[in-house]
Amino acid sequence: MRELEKILRAMASHRRLAILKYLRDHREASVGELAEKIDLSFKSTSKHLSILLAVDILEREPRSQQMFYSFSFSLKPVAKQIINFL
Repeated sequence: MRELEKILRAMASHRRLAILKYLRDHREASVGELAEKIDLSFKSTSKHLSILLAVDILEREPRSQQMFYSFSFSLKPVAKQIINFL
């Protein structure tokens, strides 16, 4: 039950839901691309991504000097259902 609570808390933000929706439609994105699409600063976007990363909703991959985010291979079924609903 604690794991479910952590996932739901991480998703309990309209900004993080916008990030998840964008990634659902585009598969992966850099921090800068996400910040631009959700109209948020780079720093604030990074903080939201860190929260989603901490509960294994997202994973990141460094490329050159950018960090790219995509859905985690270990994404829990409840998170998948919510993301598909967006």
